Amino acid sequence: MNFVDQLKSLDPRDVGRWPLPVRAFFIALIFALVTAFAWYMFVWNDDRPILQKAQADELDLRAQFESKQQRAANLDAYRAQLAEMERSFGAMLRQLPGKTEVPNLLVDISQTGLAAGLQEKLFQPGSEKGNGFYAELPIKIKLVGSYHDFGNFVSGIAALPRIVTLHDIQITPVDTKGGYDNLTMDVTAKTYRYIEDEGARGAKKKPGGAT
Repeated sequence: MNFVDQLKSLDPRDVGRWPLPVRAFFIALIFALVTAFAWYMFVWNDDRPILQKAQADELDLRAQFESKQQRAANLDAYRAQLAEMERSFGAMLRQLPGKTEVPNLLVDISQTGLAAGLQEKLFQPGSEKGNGFYAELPIKIKLVGSYHDFGNFVSGIAALPRIVTLHDIQITPVDTKGGYDNLTMDVTAKTYRYIEDEGARGAKKKPGGAT
């Protein structure tokens, strides 16, 4: 009689009369089930949060690695972009006049209006306003001339080697008879001065002057 036939012939109400190999098998099976259940309850459940945290940490580290690897692959492009930004920034700074150059720039702005054929009725520099590494100097200007002359003036301002911007432009007719040949333009021109070097010199002088 094979093992399967022995199992079929067993009387579940009389376990004591089962053959020894069969009883040994069921004892080993019960022991294995109890051991597996005890391992699940006391080992797996206790270590499961640690395993989940380790898996989450692994995913996070993988993401960080991939991000850093991508940055490293683009490092040369970032360096080239930074160098280009520094060159552009330096070129813009060179367009900001120093303190000693501002008077000449004001003359250039005034001469631009005269060269465009406009009559200058007002040219009034305002108070300089600091804004970080540069200062802003507004200039109120009133010019009289034709619409075409105003266009030449704006083009001439844009062609100056220094940064000058025009704001609050208002064009009105001088009278009802002049049409487009006799207009008044009120405008605020703004020029900008680089002041970082001046601030650095002031910072150097301050400790020596303290008592």
